[in-house]
Amino acid sequence: MQIFINSLTLSRIIFAPVIFICIVHWQYFGFAILLFIFASISDFFDGYLARRYKLTSELGRILDPIADKILIVFGLIAITLYLESFYIGMASSAIIAREFWVSALREMNAANNNSDATKVTFLAKIKTTIQLSAIGGYILAFYFASAFIEFLSHFVLLLALVISIKTGLEYSRSSFAIQQPK
Repeated sequence: MQIFINSLTLSRIIFAPVIFICIVHWQYFGFAILLFIFASISDFFDGYLARRYKLTSELGRILDPIADKILIVFGLIAITLYLESFYIGMASSAIIAREFWVSALREMNAANNNSDATKVTFLAKIKTTIQLSAIGGYILAFYFASAFIEFLSHFVLLLALVISIKTGLEYSRSSFAIQQPK
């Protein structure tokens, strides 16, 4: 079972560049959306199964967020390139920068025995779900050639950006013990 759980995590890492190529080079949107849906669902199931069967591991704890980030980064860059969109490029850049920043904070906090400051929050899990929803929405829009789905995906991406910034600021505040004004 542990091998299956780790395979689900690794599938996101393997599928990310395949999805990228399907979108940018081949424009096989149907195949891209199937892989993306599987990869997105695997994000839930690898954690669920590991907790359910008490098979959490250090490897899984480290690889899971990396796999999420790889899938999201490849997806955002593919969409930016395909649409040649300044808006999506700027939003994606800010989201990716936040991911680097939070990773740096986690490293700093681990070195300072302050890992609780950057412990994954429920809002951060929601952020990942919304980011995946935005990417999936864009790929669906490409598949159906739907301007309406693409338009909705712009709003979902904006929501993902706002939550990304909010959680990044919360992690920064916790890491540097900055008190919020009353």
